[in-house]
Amino acid sequence: MFDFVRKHTRVMQFLLFLLIFPSFVMFGLEGYNRFRAGGAAVASVNGQDITQAEWDAAHRSQVERMRSSMPTVDVKLFDTPEAKYSTLERMVRDRLLQVAAKQLRLGASDSRLASELQQNPNIAALRRADGTLDMDRYRQLLATQGMSPESFEAQVRGDLASRQVMSGVGVTSFSSAALADVTLNAFYEQRQVQVARFTPVDFVPQIKPSDEELENFYKANADKFQSVELADVDYVVLDLAAVQKGIVVPEDELKAYYEQNAARLAGLEERRVSHILINADKAASSAEREKARAKAQALLVEVQKSPNQFAELARKNSQDPGSAAKGGDLDFFGRGAMVKPFEDVTFSLKKGEISGLVETEFGFHILRLTDIKLPEQKSFESQRAKLEVEVRNQLAQRKFAEAAEQFTNLVYEQSDSLKPVADRLKLEVQHASNLGRDVQAGTTALNNPKLLAAVFLPDSIEKKRNTEAVELGPHQMAAARITSYSPARTLPFDEVKARVREQVVAQQSVVRARSEGVAKLAEWKASPEAAKLPASVIVSRESKQAQPPALVEAALRASTQSLPAWVGVDLGTSGYAVVKVEKVLPRDVANADALTRERDQYAQWWASAEGLAYYRLLKEKFKVEIKVARL
Repeated sequence: MFDFVRKHTRVMQFLLFLLIFPSFVMFGLEGYNRFRAGGAAVASVNGQDITQAEWDAAHRSQVERMRSSMPTVDVKLFDTPEAKYSTLERMVRDRLLQVAAKQLRLGASDSRLASELQQNPNIAALRRADGTLDMDRYRQLLATQGMSPESFEAQVRGDLASRQVMSGVGVTSFSSAALADVTLNAFYEQRQVQVARFTPVDFVPQIKPSDEELENFYKANADKFQSVELADVDYVVLDLAAVQKGIVVPEDELKAYYEQNAARLAGLEERRVSHILINADKAASSAEREKARAKAQALLVEVQKSPNQFAELARKNSQDPGSAAKGGDLDFFGRGAMVKPFEDVTFSLKKGEISGLVETEFGFHILRLTDIKLPEQKSFESQRAKLEVEVRNQLAQRKFAEAAEQFTNLVYEQSDSLKPVADRLKLEVQHASNLGRDVQAGTTALNNPKLLAAVFLPDSIEKKRNTEAVELGPHQMAAARITSYSPARTLPFDEVKARVREQVVAQQSVVRARSEGVAKLAEWKASPEAAKLPASVIVSRESKQAQPPALVEAALRASTQSLPAWVGVDLGTSGYAVVKVEKVLPRDVANADALTRERDQYAQWWASAEGLAYYRLLKEKFKVEIKVARL
């Protein structure tokens, strides 16, 4: 079937045209687009589905944000099944909180939205020298993320409303000190114990398996003694770097880009100011604030009489400990670094000018502008190399879709070799030997589960055809082809006899250790005086004394109504332990500071537990369902 398709591509294209064209006529382009944009539902919230396409797009966006914020980190670390599932969980959480916020009629006022946007450093950097927002640059910034100002602000407003759903639980959570103390004292209580360990290694010399036992184990566990399935492969990778190689940036386009971005390249204006601060906390009474205002007003009169004495007056009178010793000097800063009233006055002064009283949440300030550092316009030649990289990267992103389509078509249409696609797109055919199905450590394209799965498909193995083009991550695709294949096979018994013996001995020694421990436990319970145990140790969850966690938990959970108490603990492949609990001891008393920290930590745990319980209640109320299994 597939061979027919490959050999009669044009015939199949004509047939597909005949089949597809009537569907456009009958249902229209809009219906076709809805069909393509849908896909299987991977989750639902309140009856609204989250589709596979939405999930894929959200994860690509998440990986791209990671790439932007951490350019030096390999983004493949974020493109794993676990990371992708986390993206789906985050989408479900966001959708659930949006639904809850809507039902609870929660929202965000215009002033709250404005405050949130003012705190965004990326937006603060777009302000002009007069404090107004450069709307053209604001729109450009949002356009790079596929948003308009209206859609971005609606998203922020929605986020603010969603935050209120859970914040109400957090701020009202309460845990008393008495409850915290009772819980923590019980959790960190200590036990005085004696421990007898029965370790498998002690029983190894006693295990003498016969050849018949070894052969029976080998036959029953043949899958444990197989050679690994291996393949030698050729592969090619298409990414932005490969597309960039063939791009030459025209000089006129580079100069136009420089002119469009001249303001960004120059940076922002900075100002240097000195100030005298008279403290007046906003929570202070009206009388106290008026007293501070009067003191600041008197200092202002004095400064206006003797401007040259500003630094000396600041040293003697300013209540800002960070700048008073330096004559009030705050050094250079740009917009967004200070509270708004302070910033607005600073950027309205002329060099050497002294302000009137400036009231902020900290008190009353007198400002003197000492210097202005205007952004330096950098020449085209000094920025040429940097601009060329930026433009080449932008052009590569635009051309990548076209290159990806060619890549996909060529690896399919000329499936017996990767050389045609490599020659057409100027890619390098790379080689890897002894490749297995499992992902291994490394950074090559072949350490991708999707590509490995395609390599070991039956069609790829049997006919040694190219795999399909596999998307490895944002702007990265690859295809591979097996050149040599060695199937997995069960190794002969004689070849693996030593390994069989090791596994049989290990298995039987664990069984022997466990049976010996169980027998001793029964014996010592019946005749405690016959038990010969090591010296006592004191264990707790804070101090395990080198004991296995399972053993410590068993000792702490043992009934202490009648002491001594005996407990048997199965340690799996580490054997067995018999624990004699002799005494219950209170926890070590913490000092006052440590006790306060522990109570605070407990309060945080309690608040987290309440928040989680409320979130689970919301999931149940709004019928949240994730329809794909966690890997």
